[in-house]
Amino acid sequence: MRIGRPARGLAERVWLVALAAVCWQLVTSAVDETYFPPPTKIIEALHEVWFSGPASHAFLTGNAVDDFSSSLAHLFTGWAAAGAAGIAVGAAIGRSRVLNDLLDPVLQFLRAVPPPTLVPFFIVVFQIGTTMQIVTIAFGVVWPVLLNTADGVRAVDPLQLDTARVFGVSRPRRLLLIILPAAAPKIFAGLRVALSFALILMVLSEIVGSTTGIGAELLDAQRAFELLTMWAGIVMLGVLGLLFNGAFMLLERRLLAWHTGAQRLTN
Repeated sequence: MRIGRPARGLAERVWLVALAAVCWQLVTSAVDETYFPPPTKIIEALHEVWFSGPASHAFLTGNAVDDFSSSLAHLFTGWAAAGAAGIAVGAAIGRSRVLNDLLDPVLQFLRAVPPPTLVPFFIVVFQIGTTMQIVTIAFGVVWPVLLNTADGVRAVDPLQLDTARVFGVSRPRRLLLIILPAAAPKIFAGLRVALSFALILMVLSEIVGSTTGIGAELLDAQRAFELLTMWAGIVMLGVLGLLFNGAFMLLERRLLAWHTGAQRLTN
């Protein structure tokens, strides 16, 4: 019974993807269109480019080691920096009306600027390289974390804060023990959205200013008209996005299990 439920849940989640893949295979095999290869050929290209290495290297090729290490390092560094900054600034403006009124116009202006339009500016300031790519990712993904944190902090039950004041709990302790834990569900939601954006901006920054990484591999394949390699890169990005989202949701459920339990008790 315990094994059957996870298997059934997995089947309910992936059946549409499997059906779409089968339809894609049948249609593209029948049409034989160069620009839209069947999934079987894309998987072969994916294996050849990144997963045909020796077993001692977890079957990763030299390209895979270079591309994944570069891309994932930039992605998670930019995402972590944006997460830290977003939580800090969001908590500050969420708890201070004066600070919110002062910074809100600037933040709304910066949030409205599409990150791709700032890539030329970042290249001029930071030059092409790792710093430029990390800054591009961090600037683009900080907003979901910042805004969700501010909303979560504002929504903390005033009764909890008043009780903490009565018992003489200091402001730093109130922030760490009451405010941030209460806002944690919204903070985690912002971090999860930011992780998806980080993957997109990682590719963008590599296309513009890098010779290594999955984005650079995509650009090289497009320039050389290697369509199978290009499609393999697109599929690889989709798989990474799926894995990141699934792993983050599992982590979120574990870390916020106490919050779900507290809500059940309250209700």
